[in-house]
Amino acid sequence: MEIYDVMRTTFAARDFTDDEVTDEMLYRIFDNARFAASGGNRQGWKVVVVRDPARKKRLGELCYPAMRVAAAQVKAGEVYWQSYNPSAVNIAEAMNDESQKFPLPMFRHMDQVPVVLVVVVDLRVVASIDKELDRIGVVSGASIYPFAWNILLSARNEGLGGAMTTLLSASEPAAKEFLGLEDWEAVCGLLPIGKPTKQLTKLSRKPVEEFVVRERGDGEAFTL
Repeated sequence: MEIYDVMRTTFAARDFTDDEVTDEMLYRIFDNARFAASGGNRQGWKVVVVRDPARKKRLGELCYPAMRVAAAQVKAGEVYWQSYNPSAVNIAEAMNDESQKFPLPMFRHMDQVPVVLVVVVDLRVVASIDKELDRIGVVSGASIYPFAWNILLSARNEGLGGAMTTLLSASEPAAKEFLGLEDWEAVCGLLPIGKPTKQLTKLSRKPVEEFVVRERGDGEAFTL
């Protein structure tokens, strides 16, 4: 596919057909995704390919606590899982509140997803330039998420789809034990991969003028 077509049509796919995702397809995806940039070109990524239905189902269950929190925060009128304003929701209680309903059935049926990828990063080689600032760290993601997004772009080029989901990170200790990960490895994303039941081609995004400005944060909108 032409690069701009791939960028404009790679959407968050959560419903898949029963079409097989072969090892050959996955290898091509990884073989191209590996050219993503990372801090110092240290390439600290790892991908765990999960096909066993029981193991996929368990990964979906480990995402429930984060979704319960999201549901509780939405009910409270908050942006779920944001880190700037204090939450009125008791996070620990919400994680275990099975009465919370969440509108993402894919996680309850994760065993039916053709293949699940868990993206992991080695914290020993990540450049976390903002780690001393008095806010949540975000810069570490520059060493892993370009790679994860390359996986989704490559999947699109193969006629497949997927979604960048990070809910598993809220249950990282349990996920690491389940997946046999090391102490220095961080869970960065769970990517369901398969052939979408419907391929979207017109995605809704803000226009350039709403998020690009000239010279300063309060500068005039960048437009032609």
